[in-house]
Amino acid sequence: MGRKFLAFDIETAKQLPGDFSDWRKHRPLGICCAAAVAGDSGETQLWHGINDDGRPAGRMNATELGELVNHLLEMSRQGYAIVTWNGLQFDFDVLAEESDSWDQCRELARQHVDMMFHVVCRLGHVLSLDAAAKGMGLRGKTEGMSGLLAPELWTRGEYDQVLQYVEQDARCTLELAEAGQRGGRLRWISRRGGSRDMPLPQGWLSVEQALKLPLPDTSWMTNPISRERVTAWLD
Repeated sequence: MGRKFLAFDIETAKQLPGDFSDWRKHRPLGICCAAAVAGDSGETQLWHGINDDGRPAGRMNATELGELVNHLLEMSRQGYAIVTWNGLQFDFDVLAEESDSWDQCRELARQHVDMMFHVVCRLGHVLSLDAAAKGMGLRGKTEGMSGLLAPELWTRGEYDQVLQYVEQDARCTLELAEAGQRGGRLRWISRRGGSRDMPLPQGWLSVEQALKLPLPDTSWMTNPISRERVTAWLD
């Protein structure tokens, strides 16, 4: 296969009440930090805003986020396949708004590998990163942490804990991408505790490639997720 992956993840700045699934109602969310991990070197790059006194800022400004977008574009030009878990629906959408780099983020989003979107296009339902990681025998996400908790910790000044969390999420994403690509299959733990899997005969597909897959049968699902809902912001 020989693909070089660059895993990418962000943490938002605004503390949200209740269910994180309603995040669109609370935007703009701001971005407090981000991480990218390169597969060939294992090198991690971390970003966060900086105040005039040198301390971490509450959120990154548009200039700082523009530098992050430029880094992702440059790594893509160098042949890295940028990979996320739910980055199409969330990370790149938020990054586009916060950096005001809509065209660049739309292009990055279309070309990158969103493993969860690949699952949505193939099977018609979502899947958590942790369930997939554990199904593949990987460490998974940081215990006791979540994207809902990260803004609160960042506001309290617990910067190292949040940076470690975003780095581990990116590293988990990378390990999952490489394991699936290498083995030609994604395995996960279902809500009932059983093991399920999805073949990857062509490896991981980019967003543009995944959109060409045949529509799955979702007639048995109560509330299937549509591709159009995920890709709406690209238009």
